[in-house]
Amino acid sequence: MSDPLSVSLATTVQDARVARDITINALAQRSGVSRAMISKIERGEAQPTAVLLGRLAAALGMTLSELIARAEGERRLVRAADQPQWTDPETGYRRRAVSPAAGGPLELVEVELPGNAVVEYPADTYTLVHHQIWVLDGRLDFREGEVRHELAKGDCLQLGPPQPCAYINPTGKPCRYLVALARRT
Repeated sequence: MSDPLSVSLATTVQDARVARDITINALAQRSGVSRAMISKIERGEAQPTAVLLGRLAAALGMTLSELIARAEGERRLVRAADQPQWTDPETGYRRRAVSPAAGGPLELVEVELPGNAVVEYPADTYTLVHHQIWVLDGRLDFREGEVRHELAKGDCLQLGPPQPCAYINPTGKPCRYLVALARRT
């Protein structure tokens, strides 16, 4: 791992786990991520996928956006050129943190999902936040439990109660969308 965000993610996962007094074994049980993989992530020996980070974040009681934003550092203003980007090594999914601060009342995340890519998350990823998806370009199929929503440019979907979900790009062209997250109270 050579890029600064990946190195910071390793430290952030470990710091969040230790701050909550959770052992690696307990985090493995809560998240469904193996103990060995968590150890590798925390040591900076493995670059986690979006799905693994989502599982770890949920098990730590935070959103994926909050976890990544903590790794990026707190700021109130982030210029477009300085908005951190992270790319999932498995799918090529690219995430850009638009919001300047983690843990605020609203988080905005721009995502580019490559053609024919699928990113799946378990239900517990969505338990802490209200979640809306606004398609900026292309087409996105979003599977929410057994329901499949076909979204085109300009469409906006508000998620219902937490259930397993998948972001699916059924075309060969990239799809860009904005995710708006607000903590549940």
